Amino acid sequence: MRISIIIPAHNEAVFLKECLDSFIGQSYLPNELIVVDDNSSDDTFAIAQGYAQKQPWIKAVQRKSTDEHIPGKKVVDTFNFGLEHASEHDLVGKFDADIVLPLDYFENMVNQFQANWKLGMCSGLLFVQIGDEWVYEDIANKNHIRGPIKLYHKACFHKIGGLRSGVGWDTVDILLAQYHGFDTLTLPELKVKHLRPTGHGYSAKNYQSKGVAMYKMRYGLVLTKIAALKMAWQAKSPGLYIQALWGFLKALLQRQAKYVSKKEGKFIRTYRWKGIWSKIQ
Repeated sequence: MRISIIIPAHNEAVFLKECLDSFIGQSYLPNELIVVDDNSSDDTFAIAQGYAQKQPWIKAVQRKSTDEHIPGKKVVDTFNFGLEHASEHDLVGKFDADIVLPLDYFENMVNQFQANWKLGMCSGLLFVQIGDEWVYEDIANKNHIRGPIKLYHKACFHKIGGLRSGVGWDTVDILLAQYHGFDTLTLPELKVKHLRPTGHGYSAKNYQSKGVAMYKMRYGLVLTKIAALKMAWQAKSPGLYIQALWGFLKALLQRQAKYVSKKEGKFIRTYRWKGIWSKIQ
């Protein structure tokens, strides 16, 4: 199976070498790896160029964009820029520049996709270093395919309409894959090192963006309240609950465009409620 990997990278010089070395060492090499430097002010592009000069299947390209931090949208737009430079493929991946893969990662991925024609998305799990140990990064269920290690079958990627440009893109893609009848799978034995742990220190603006994402996924007010409460509890900040709700209500009042259709939204709400009831029972 032909594999194209795209890595959006902004000021990732500290982590990029270790990340790329883990790709080069794979027992099943991707056919191409495209590092997209997005307006970096450090040596990110120079490092990527150095690898590209030695490895013909690695490309380094630059994208000029704003310096403003725009959660979700910036990384998806950078990924889409890289996708324009991609060759024909069977599997396409959006990976981060601060991860280190086990050396049999893509060999296992290909085996899973070849064994199950309904498989639309697959990944390992992310682990972070605490002291001398690598432990599971416990900010999502272990069946959730995290944003830094997204690998799609092209049929699934095309069916879901690609990635949504905004916060929540790495949740709505899974839900849409399931809506369209694709399986999604995580392999706990594939431990991916996450060199820069996902921070909980979100700003008020970012939490408003999460509320906007819930609106765009057609969660509805009640589901949004439950999800916002969970996030605020994890972050130990009650004020973030208010920020997420305000983001939802602001998007509602502005009648912002949705990520999904009414039919897809109904599926998403039903799916989420089933998950909630299963935990209560």
